[in-house]
Amino acid sequence: MNERNSYFDNAKFILILLVVFGHFIRSMIEDNYIMMNIYKFIYTFHMPAFILISGFFAKGFNKQGYVKKIAKKLILPYFIFHGIYTVYYVLIKGDNLLHSIDPLNPHWSLWFLISLFFWNVMLIPFSKLNKLVALGLSFFIGIAAGYFDFISNYLSLSRTLVFFPIFLIGFYLKKEHFAMMTKLPARSLGASALLLTFVTYFYLPFEYEWLFGSMPYSAFGETDIFSGLVRLGFYFLTLITTFGFFSLIPKKRQFFTEWGTRTFYVYLLHGFIIQSFRDSELESWLTEIESITVFAIVSIVVTFLLSSRFVKTIAQPIIELRATMLKK
Repeated sequence: MNERNSYFDNAKFILILLVVFGHFIRSMIEDNYIMMNIYKFIYTFHMPAFILISGFFAKGFNKQGYVKKIAKKLILPYFIFHGIYTVYYVLIKGDNLLHSIDPLNPHWSLWFLISLFFWNVMLIPFSKLNKLVALGLSFFIGIAAGYFDFISNYLSLSRTLVFFPIFLIGFYLKKEHFAMMTKLPARSLGASALLLTFVTYFYLPFEYEWLFGSMPYSAFGETDIFSGLVRLGFYFLTLITTFGFFSLIPKKRQFFTEWGTRTFYVYLLHGFIIQSFRDSELESWLTEIESITVFAIVSIVVTFLLSSRFVKTIAQPIIELRATMLKK
């Protein structure tokens, strides 16, 4: 049990570190080919892996009071941070108040909270279906969603439908499946898949927004049957790289394992640091490929800081609407 828990906490810490790193280098990718491909590579699996873990731990969805519990855990922090971001965007960045205050138009990374809530709710009807039927239907909906322009970032509807199959796969997985992934043959295949994907990206250019799952196909040009096939291909690539990532995660407790229990704090709080960085002069100084080392170090520091007990104690009343004393 301890090894299993450590395994997932290890995975979550590495994933949230990649989230922070990806957001730091986002503004550099247009002018740097190497950073662009690193960015694409990270986005191929880091959010899908988070989503898959979330599905794995959603097995108690049918317990009494579960929906109310996740609503308190996800929707209340969403509204709180949506309000904070609204103040930031209006006062600091000068955005339109009516546009920014719209609670159904999630700011930046807050989409994940809305989608995670709906994924849990969607388990109620989908869990009543045969597994293969449920998975087939979820993939069909995810692919079909791209043909409708009104299914977009609003209410995080597009991401909710597109990534639900990944969440559902995680829901169906058992701890034995993850144990199989970490055996030596699987690790060799996983490492090879990740390496091959990274190298291939240098020779196979594509619009990185495909990886976000937040836009209809019309945003990428002409909409036809090929558009759905492209999304199907990205599903396949996402699953291969996601399982490849999980195959490389250490099973035993590491020095960073405890920090993996507080990734929710990092996810909600790091945006203010990223936005401040993007609005500063530092961004224009760090444009060369050598800067990737700086971004990596800063990402590690920010992730360590925001996942510390000290930050949890300070932010917990806002994020979890409760407080605990800082342990000595």
